[in-house]
Amino acid sequence: MNIRQGSIKLFRFSGITVFLHWSWFLVAAYEISDRAKSYSSPVWSVLEYLALFLIVTMHEFGHALAGRQVGGTSDHIVLWPLGGVAYVNPPPRPGATLWSLAAGPLVNVALFPIFSALVLMGRALGWPASMPDAYGLLVAVWWIDVGLLIFNMLPIYPLDGGQILRSLLWFAVGRARSLMVATIIGFIGVAGLIGLAIWQQSLWIGFICAFIVLNCWSGLQHAFALARFAKLPRHQGFACPSCKTSPPIGNFWGCGKCGSGFDMFRTQGVCPRCGAQFAVAGCLDCGRSSPIGEWVVPVIVYNGEPQSVKGLP
Repeated sequence: MNIRQGSIKLFRFSGITVFLHWSWFLVAAYEISDRAKSYSSPVWSVLEYLALFLIVTMHEFGHALAGRQVGGTSDHIVLWPLGGVAYVNPPPRPGATLWSLAAGPLVNVALFPIFSALVLMGRALGWPASMPDAYGLLVAVWWIDVGLLIFNMLPIYPLDGGQILRSLLWFAVGRARSLMVATIIGFIGVAGLIGLAIWQQSLWIGFICAFIVLNCWSGLQHAFALARFAKLPRHQGFACPSCKTSPPIGNFWGCGKCGSGFDMFRTQGVCPRCGAQFAVAGCLDCGRSSPIGEWVVPVIVYNGEPQSVKGLP
């Protein structure tokens, strides 16, 4: 879902730009007015809502920075009423994907003892009686952190828990099947959330359910596309130096000069349209890039038949 449209730039940190969607202000006005009755002044409800999105922002930076750490890309985060979205593109490997996903909830885990200590300190200093608003804010922020952690770890795609489940399944059943299983579980899980929304008569939970359903459907279509990609014919004379997988036959590599697609291994790294020469090829399966010369699989004669080294028993 493209929620980047209608967003304003807030700040840039460590090469990552944070945007705020315009709808945030509408929901903020409603939530702040609704929470104002919990404090003696609406200023405290404003601070509570800002604390919510500060935690969300830190959570998303956890995803973004972890994705960069494993060799992926991430250059912007969008905050909107349903939380935040870190646009992270980690290398297509289960371990790299798992770390970039797990880093977000780990931020909430790291914040838990800090907020717990602040609540205990406030109680010990007698804040519930002497400074009820300040103490109430601390307790609210503690619950926000815990609530975000628990909700995000639900095994429902595309929540962090569902995507972490997908990454773990990736090790066992592969990229396409793991995504297919995760999205199917996501559809089952969102059915329970829809029931909760009806029971609670909560429009807010209904919005979350709609967001989950749309992403589950998109993820399922992506899983089918990945399954078709895995069945493509492959260049038998080449193999990725990292994952040992042969590259697919087809115009799947893009020329950085003219933008046309071509088969990197059929043309030996030369774009047939503009003649640009490429010495490095990216693996479409594991995401790593290596010199084309390192992709060549030596062929020797074994039992009277030519075989590649990787195919020998």
